[in-house]
Amino acid sequence: MLDWSEILLRLGIAALAGGALGLNRDLHGKPVGLRTLSLVSLATAMVMVLADPLRDGGFTDAGSRIVQGILTGIGFLGAGVIFHAEKHFRIHGLTSAACTWLTACIGIMCGAGQWRIVAVALAITFVVLLVGGPVERRLHRVLGGKPDRDLPLPLPAADQSSEAGPHQPGR
Repeated sequence: MLDWSEILLRLGIAALAGGALGLNRDLHGKPVGLRTLSLVSLATAMVMVLADPLRDGGFTDAGSRIVQGILTGIGFLGAGVIFHAEKHFRIHGLTSAACTWLTACIGIMCGAGQWRIVAVALAITFVVLLVGGPVERRLHRVLGGKPDRDLPLPLPAADQSSEAGPHQPGR
C-alpha cells in the first residue's frame, strides 16, 4: 500500500506533466489543451496506482491489463481531435491526438513511479513539439517534398490564440 506522499507525488507529477504538454497544444490553438491533457495523465496515473503495478520490478497481470485497456481506449479520445478539412484536402489534429496518447503513457509511467522514463519522455516530447515542425518543413523544401499538401502550414497569427480554436478555456 502506497503512503499519502507517494500517491500525491505520482498523481501530482502526472497532472503537471500532462498539463505542460496541454499548455503547448493550447498555446498553438490546438483542440486539446492544459485541462484535457492534465486530466488524461492524472486519470491514467490514478488507475495505475490503484493496480499497484510494479511488484518485484515487473508489471502485475492487473497492471498489464490496465495498460492495455488505457492504450486501446485513449485512441477514441485522440480520434476526437482529428478532423479533415475538405477545402484543402488536409488532415488536422494528428499531433494533438498523438499528444493525447503520449500523455496517457506518461500518466501510466507516473502511476508506476518510473520517474526517469517520465523525465526523458517529457524532454524528448518538448524537443519534438518545439523544433519538429520547422525542421520538417525545411527538410521538405530541401528534399523536394510538397509542403503545401503534405504538411500543414502555420496558421496566421490571429488564429494562433486559444480563443480562436475549439479549446476555449473558461467556456
